[in-house]
Amino acid sequence: MENSKLRRSLTVFPLVLFGLAYMAPTTVFSTYGVVAEITNGMVPAAYIIALVGMLFTAYSYGQMVRAFPVAGSAYTYSQKAFNPHIGFLVGWVILLDYLFLPMINGLLIAIYLNAYFPSVPFSVWLIAFVILTTIVNIIGVKIATKINLLLVACQFLIIVIFTFLSIKGLVNGMGSGTLFMSSPFVNGEIPLSLVLAGSSILCLSFLGFDAVTTFSEETINPKKVIPKAIFLVALIGGVLFVIISYISHLVFPNFQAFKDPDSAALEIAIYVGGNLFQSIFLAGYITGGLASGLSSHASVSRLLYAMGRDGVLPKKIFGHIHPKFRTPSHNIILVGIFALSALFVDLVTASSFINFGALVAFTFVNFSVISHYFIREKQRNGFGTLKYLILPLIGASFTIWLWTSLDLKALLLGLGWLGIGFIMLLSTTKMFSKRPPELSIDNAEVNEIQA
Repeated sequence: MENSKLRRSLTVFPLVLFGLAYMAPTTVFSTYGVVAEITNGMVPAAYIIALVGMLFTAYSYGQMVRAFPVAGSAYTYSQKAFNPHIGFLVGWVILLDYLFLPMINGLLIAIYLNAYFPSVPFSVWLIAFVILTTIVNIIGVKIATKINLLLVACQFLIIVIFTFLSIKGLVNGMGSGTLFMSSPFVNGEIPLSLVLAGSSILCLSFLGFDAVTTFSEETINPKKVIPKAIFLVALIGGVLFVIISYISHLVFPNFQAFKDPDSAALEIAIYVGGNLFQSIFLAGYITGGLASGLSSHASVSRLLYAMGRDGVLPKKIFGHIHPKFRTPSHNIILVGIFALSALFVDLVTASSFINFGALVAFTFVNFSVISHYFIREKQRNGFGTLKYLILPLIGASFTIWLWTSLDLKALLLGLGWLGIGFIMLLSTTKMFSKRPPELSIDNAEVNEIQA
C-alpha cells in the first residue's frame, strides 16, 4: 500500500544492542598495534580523546533526529540544515567511506591470515577474499540476520574470554603484573600530538554509532529514544574500547616487541591464551570480517547503482543490472577491483582514508545543529545557546582537530576526492542553477534490485 508505514516497536535497549553490533566490538583489535606504536603505548588515552569527540557528535546527531525524525544521515542533515549543494558534497565525501570499507576488511583479514600462515603470501589471502566477496555478491546470496547476530555474539564472547584470561594472567604476574597503571593515560614524556594522531586513526572504531538513526521510523517516540540510544552506543562502545586497550597494554606493555604491529592482537592472543585461544580469536575475527566485507561490498555496489540509475554517474556502467542474478554486477566487480588497492596501501593510511570521510561527516552534523536551531530557529536564549551553539561547536572543534591529525596521504586523497565531487556538482547543477541530484546515501543498505 502506498500509505503504509513502518511499525513502531523499538525501544532504547534493542537500539543500543543494534548500534553496538554495527560498530563490531572486536574492531578494537584491528588497529591496536599500529596505534600503540604511534602513541608510544598510550592507546587508552587516544581512545578517550576520540570518545570525547564522538560523544559531542552523538549529542548533535540526537538533536538532528529531534528535528527530522526520519531515517537519515549526515548527508540528510546537511541537506536540510544548509542546502542541497552542501548536502551533495557531504554525501560525496561519505561515499569515500563506503568505497574503502570493503578494501580495509580485505586488508585486515589478509594481514591476520598472513601472520597466522606466514608461508602463504599476503596477496594470496587478499585476492581470495576479493574474489569470494565479489562472486557471492554477484550471485546475490544474502547473509541472514540471525547469522549476523550470531557472529556478533561470538565477537562479544571472544572479548569476554580475552578479558578473563588477561586478568587471570595479570594476577599471576603476567605482563605488567598489576591491574592499575597510569602511564597508558598520563605520560608527560609523550607529546600530545602523537596521542592525537592515534585518536584520528581510532575514529575508525566508532564508525556505525549513528546507525540507529536508520530505525527512526520504527522507533516508539523517536525524538526522545533515538538521541538517547545514539549517545549510549557511543558511550558504551567507547568505554569498552578504553577498557580492552588498557587491559591489552597491561598484559603486553612492551609494544616495541610486536613482530608486526598490524597483527599485534594475534601476538597478544597467543601470549594470554596459548595456541588454542589464538586459533579461536582468529576464527572469530575472520568470520566477523568476512560478514562485514560481504555487507559493505553489497552496500556500496547498490549505492553506485542508485547513483548510476539517477544519472549522477554514467548510467551504462553504473546503472547496469545482471539479467540473470538481478544484481549490479558491474559495480560489484568495480568495487572488487578497488578493494585490490589494499595490495599497495598500509593499515594506517587505509584507516585514515575512511576516517577522512567520517570526520567530515561528523563535523557537518555538528554544524547542522548550529545552522538549524541557533540560526534558522533562532533558539538563542541562555539554555539554547548552550545546547545549539556551544556544545555542537565543541564537537565540531574536536572532529576538525582530529581531522587535521590524519595521515598526509589520506588528507591529499580526501581533498582530491572532494575536488572531483565539486566539479561534478558544478556540472550536474549547471553552475548551481538547479538542484543537485539525490545521492541515495540513506538507501545504501538495499539488499536486492527490484526488477
